[in-house]
Amino acid sequence: MRARLVLMSRLVAALVGLLALLTLAPGAAAVAGAAARPAAGPAAPPGTPTVLVTRVAAEITPVIANHLAEGLDRARQAGDAAYVVELDTPGGLASAMRDIVQDVLASPVPVIVYVSPPGARAASAGAIIALAAHVVVMAPGTNIGAATPITAAGQDLSRKIVNDAAAQAEALARLRGRDVGFAGDAVRAGRSISAEEALRLGVADAVAPTLADALAAADGRVVTVAGGQQVTVHTAGAIVERQELSATERLLQALANPDLAFLLLVGGLIAVLVELATPGVGLAGATGAAAVLLALYSISALPVTAVGLLLLAVAAGLFVAELFAPGTGAFALGGALALVLAAVFLFDRAQGVAVDLSAAVPLAVVLCAAAVVVGRLAVRSRRQRPTTTGADLLSGQTVTVTQVDGADGVTGRAFVEGAWWSVRSTGPPLHPGTTADVVGLDGLVLLIVPAAPAGDSGGPQPASRKDQS
Repeated sequence: MRARLVLMSRLVAALVGLLALLTLAPGAAAVAGAAARPAAGPAAPPGTPTVLVTRVAAEITPVIANHLAEGLDRARQAGDAAYVVELDTPGGLASAMRDIVQDVLASPVPVIVYVSPPGARAASAGAIIALAAHVVVMAPGTNIGAATPITAAGQDLSRKIVNDAAAQAEALARLRGRDVGFAGDAVRAGRSISAEEALRLGVADAVAPTLADALAAADGRVVTVAGGQQVTVHTAGAIVERQELSATERLLQALANPDLAFLLLVGGLIAVLVELATPGVGLAGATGAAAVLLALYSISALPVTAVGLLLLAVAAGLFVAELFAPGTGAFALGGALALVLAAVFLFDRAQGVAVDLSAAVPLAVVLCAAAVVVGRLAVRSRRQRPTTTGADLLSGQTVTVTQVDGADGVTGRAFVEGAWWSVRSTGPPLHPGTTADVVGLDGLVLLIVPAAPAGDSGGPQPASRKDQS
């Protein structure tokens, strides 16, 4: 039985470890990519403008918001002519998007959003960020818009939230002199337009196929930066410096996903439950704890609610209770229900974040079944008598008495399982060479019963032979 539990523990650990490996893969790829990038070129000649360029080809998350905030600060300190964001995003978190917009509006350095490469998009939160930029350039074949707020599972949000987002988009368009009607339609009606139409409507300032062309198109434009100061953009022929996402940022970006967070959390809980049922194995427990910690970080990077966290704690408590008090499976069922409710209430849907219930419900069912099965296996394992240590290892064995102590022949010594043991007869006297069966253990003394000689009917052997003579 214990072998089965150990096998289950290792299997769960392997599955959770695979999840962690898949999670760490983006970080490892980033490290390899960083190593493969060539060194920076020679310093720019005096008087040549420089621009800091970063690529955002991912969902908008707090990680991206922090990355752009660091880039804006770096561009300000270096005196760069502009900070360029090469944008290709389907959208992201409303809270992270608002942080980015506030940083752009407070920047003394002109911000250029270049929607690229061809086929890229600035959708949803990306469209709002583009509207906030001082200059918007789009590559041919790109599009912008479709900014209606939705959850991560694709569900529409309330009209109140949509109106609030529309008001923000219209305010940004009015501030930058862009088409206010398109800004409102992009949020309320999900309108999306091509690069050429964006140029015609005044949503984009230029269409350019390459970054160099985009910098040339932005050159000479007069923009208003933080504090109402007007600045002329000088980016034609500028030296390009790159700001890359670090390996840590790529890893954190991969973790900032509500479905992945829930998957890691459930997988980690299963591994921890198996470890509680098989104490001393360690592999499942360590792997499960790592998965839970990764899930907790992922949750911390997303807008969570107190109710959702409380439901998570209740679910974990009910699953643990199923392990130590298995019965009808009521605790496990309650834990599964609490886990589904936690998936519903864990994240703030007003920020566009939610766990997909089509993934949450099956995971909760799997965890419920795992808690029931592991709980019953744990009870059976606890009820079984150990057979690998102590008296149970020696009971029933046949030993040979090597030495007899005293004239009464009650005690002696025998070599058993690679060690010398003191033995005591619970039956007839002992003699050197007597074979005996181990029947128990008294402290460090084996209790033995000498085996009857072949053909003996059960009477006292020495006495009967003496009488017959």
